[in-house]
Amino acid sequence: MNRAIEPSRILETGFGFWNSKILLTAVEFEVFTRLSNKAMTGEALGAALGLHPRGIWDFFDALVALGFLDKEGTGPEALYRNTAETAQFLDKNQPTYVGGILEMLNARLFRFWDDLGSALRTGKPQNEIKHSQKPLFEVLYEDFPRLDQFMSAMRGISLANFQEFVEKFDFSNYKTLCDVGGATGLLSSLVAKRHSHMRCTTFDLPVVEPIATKWISRENLSDRVDVVSGDFLKDPLPKADVITMGMILHDWNLERKKYLIQSAYDALPEKGAFVAIENLIDDERRENAFGLMMSLNMLIEFGDAFDFTGADFRAWCREAGFKRFEILRLKGPCSAAIAYKE
Repeated sequence: MNRAIEPSRILETGFGFWNSKILLTAVEFEVFTRLSNKAMTGEALGAALGLHPRGIWDFFDALVALGFLDKEGTGPEALYRNTAETAQFLDKNQPTYVGGILEMLNARLFRFWDDLGSALRTGKPQNEIKHSQKPLFEVLYEDFPRLDQFMSAMRGISLANFQEFVEKFDFSNYKTLCDVGGATGLLSSLVAKRHSHMRCTTFDLPVVEPIATKWISRENLSDRVDVVSGDFLKDPLPKADVITMGMILHDWNLERKKYLIQSAYDALPEKGAFVAIENLIDDERRENAFGLMMSLNMLIEFGDAFDFTGADFRAWCREAGFKRFEILRLKGPCSAAIAYKE
């Protein structure tokens, strides 16, 4: 018998912003950090967060129903606590905190995505640029707290994929690495900790240097990871055996993508490797929904920037002079696209 067609998936997706906003608001209010390693009644937790009594039970119980909080008991005396997942990843006291990206989603992207239709009709950005007419990164970098939040967000969303790359990629034939657009120095730090023979450089704009220096110092890696300042759209890249770009290429239009790939090729020695860690869209453009939605996010953020397929990457890199290519699957929708200079 044929299965009856029903609309539940359509409706679930349509109402999906409800789920999202509940979680994002919980992160904004630091619900999971407040609970940390303890349990609290709804009344106590609501009071600690400064919430009006009307919404606390619906809010906390919705988080339970969505799987983001556990609850012991019923009624006013019930105790709420973090799940194992939220305790590890959404408590700011933990080094594994990934809430930075959720903070940015709530503070910026949630409202900008309301203008997706306008972006599709005009091809123009719908973020801060829409009002200030300044490029996104100029807007971000002129406000240090906003920049620090952005860097924290990128660190949180990149951690699992960078860790996977550091384990899967064969570093045995290389001695030096330069991470271009290295932000907090996360990838360089992970490589240095996992592969003791590697000397690493994190390369980003001068305004980012104190942020990177702070994070690298926390890891006690200042003697293994160098912080170098420059503009990768203007300056030659530091020379290294391996050049990485984590979630960098998708920020730019085709002309600048090709420029960055050529800059990487020019900075590498023979047998060197160029690595782009991205949410690579599958070549048939049928499966990686997150990669496709990330590309729409690039439309909203930049207008002419976009995500790309492995086939796109190979074509651009071949044009620059690379001869051999490899794709390493990382976590979820993310992959490392690798081009070898031979």
